[in-house]
Amino acid sequence: MHAVLTAKHYSPRTIRNYIQEMRFLFAHHCDLLPQCIVSKDIIAYINFIVKEHGVGREKCHQVAQSCSFFFKHVLPSPFVIPSQFYPRKENKLPQVFNKDQVKQLISVITNLKHRLVISLFYGTGLRMNEMANLKICDIDSKAFQVKVIGKRRKDRFTILPKHLLDDMRKYYRLQKPQTYLFEGQTKGKPMHTRSIQHFVQQYVTKIGLGGKDYSAHTLRHSFATHLLDAGVDIHTIKELLGHNNISTTMVYLHLQQSKRAVLISPFDSLENNGQ
Repeated sequence: MHAVLTAKHYSPRTIRNYIQEMRFLFAHHCDLLPQCIVSKDIIAYINFIVKEHGVGREKCHQVAQSCSFFFKHVLPSPFVIPSQFYPRKENKLPQVFNKDQVKQLISVITNLKHRLVISLFYGTGLRMNEMANLKICDIDSKAFQVKVIGKRRKDRFTILPKHLLDDMRKYYRLQKPQTYLFEGQTKGKPMHTRSIQHFVQQYVTKIGLGGKDYSAHTLRHSFATHLLDAGVDIHTIKELLGHNNISTTMVYLHLQQSKRAVLISPFDSLENNGQ
């Protein structure tokens, strides 16, 4: 499985996750050979981790994706159709910071590196893994854009905020990063995503929003929603975010504030309302 994933140029993170999920599945069904595992066994395992470990939709989807890859490309099975196991999509809308909350969040950060990371999450719309692996050579300060190596190694460009350039240059002079813009404790190596998640959560808690589903990814949602509010078309936002399908980007239409703010309820437009 590792060999096939590597040959197909899957990212190290995806390879690690897929292999881990299959190990867990095989350990759960330790009395069965892999070629003997069928649909009902995968369903039983997914029900087990939901009931016993309380896992959410994202974890179940990852198990389904891992099974999908394994039983299509590694050990093809005519009986297993992993897409059947994909959990139904939730209609829960993501949290979004308003602009005042973004300003408040940035204002409580004294650490220059942390402030830059959080500002770039909001200013570029990068994903967590994209931020951690952002390289110095990806920054184009003249064109005010950032080259992003996204999911499935799909390159794209997003916006580089002009007002962050001075801080970025100051940070570069102080820290002198070698390859990655935000290095971890080991020189020349990227900052770990867990470290980023940890300090983002600390600052979110500091402004009173801890434990309310606000995270680094909320800044990405805020980037998209605020662009939409500013009049940027949905297709441009799709390209900036690196979405494969426009349907994924369409969720931000539900979060858009500018159009809802000027709507008038039909009840309020009744001529004799209130008389």
